Amino acid sequence: MPLQRSNTADKFIVDRRKPHRNSDVARAVRKTRDRLSQQAGNPDFDRELLKLHARAMTSGAIAIPLLILAIAAAGRLAGVGNEIGLWALFTLTCYTIVAFMARRIERTEASDLNPLQTRREFLICHFLCGLGWAWFVWLGCGACQVDQFQLVKAVVLLFAMAATAVMTSSLSGALLATFAVPVAFYAYAGFKLWMPVEAIMAGLLVVSLPFFAYVARHLNRSSLMVLSFRSEKDALIAELETAKSMSDEARRRAEDANLAKSRFLASMSHELRTPLNAILGFSEVMSNEVLGPMSNPTYRDYAHDVHESGQHLLDLINEILDLSRIEAGRYQLNEEPVMLLNIVEDCCHMMELRARNKDIRVVQDFEHQLPRLFADERAVRQITLNLLSNAIKFTATGGEIRVRVGWTAGGGQYMSIKDNGPGIPEDEIPVVLSAFGQGSIAIKSAEQGTGLGLPIVQGLLAMHGGEFELHSKLREGTEAIAIFPLSRVMEELPALPTAAVAARRR
Repeated sequence: MPLQRSNTADKFIVDRRKPHRNSDVARAVRKTRDRLSQQAGNPDFDRELLKLHARAMTSGAIAIPLLILAIAAAGRLAGVGNEIGLWALFTLTCYTIVAFMARRIERTEASDLNPLQTRREFLICHFLCGLGWAWFVWLGCGACQVDQFQLVKAVVLLFAMAATAVMTSSLSGALLATFAVPVAFYAYAGFKLWMPVEAIMAGLLVVSLPFFAYVARHLNRSSLMVLSFRSEKDALIAELETAKSMSDEARRRAEDANLAKSRFLASMSHELRTPLNAILGFSEVMSNEVLGPMSNPTYRDYAHDVHESGQHLLDLINEILDLSRIEAGRYQLNEEPVMLLNIVEDCCHMMELRARNKDIRVVQDFEHQLPRLFADERAVRQITLNLLSNAIKFTATGGEIRVRVGWTAGGGQYMSIKDNGPGIPEDEIPVVLSAFGQGSIAIKSAEQGTGLGLPIVQGLLAMHGGEFELHSKLREGTEAIAIFPLSRVMEELPALPTAAVAARRR
């Protein structure tokens, strides 16, 4: 069943015919706004950090286990014994638990996570991994061939701390939970033995732990910035989607209103012209006293004024209807081979009387032997008359209008009408090219037009695939150029041979 459109004016831009899309957009905007305003300690923000930590642990799950296996293999070769194998098994089990937990959390929706519980579980697992490293510190090797076994363990702990600081930067406290106990064990053993090298390494580990914690904290801040930027990006995308939805709806309504207006005006041709033709005919009969003289001359003057007003109104209606048909796509071109040069000459002769009344000189500068154009003669004639009429209207008494017809650089043909009138300010050119638009000079002029001549010229040229250019400077004049493309120029075919020539060729 089709939706019924409300007749009341709807002041809301959002398309009511798409409620699901509008609600989704509004929900996305609210969600991204909430995420953008989140700070540390907010449950939703903590969930994002936990998801980020789980992703880091899953992607780097193989790094530390490989280090553990390498240590176990090197210990067996050095003669540590079976105890290092048990240590490797316990530590690998702890890291496997962390990896499986990270995989489970990564697959879980962020809204279903309990931040406090998940954080607690992660810290417990990291603490168990730390117990494995404490066991490694506590390992002894009386039969080892390595003299500085304690030094080797300190170097291994430094490598493990560095890798853990990078991997667990999204979870604050994970590094301390993992290596606080192993470093304490190593420091206790180093100071207990009181050997210079072991004591130095113990001090180095004690200093390295807060240093790596500091690095992890800065990496954590970087993670927070990444989340903030991502939230801001999502918010901007949602706002752009909302603005696009509003713009599309506003454009659709404007197009519907413009199309309805154009169709209405285009369909009113008969209804408007029929009474006007009667008014023009009867007023002309009365003003010319065809049926007999009028006793009161004032009535005759009134009839003449009615005729002139009706003619002006008919011209205005014709222009509005022409523009409406062009905008509605109902203007039909009757295309045929035409000579642009001949049409422009005829139009100049038609407007010559108006130019003489204002003592304006029309200079014709034509390139001869131009081929024909495949165009609508009525449309080309209307373009020429509109441009000439504007030039005569706004050129002062005693001025000059130069009309040129010739080739364009691209092989097309052009018509240029240039006057030495007052010109148009640069910022008013878009105004005069719009429908019903008039510049400040036209508004002050005694001969005000409707502002439809140039839009009609633009529309007719666009239907021919051409272009319209308007160049003007104040106190220097205006030049209007109508350009017809190369595709409209017809090639001249050679004449067919006569029968005599054909016979001689045989």
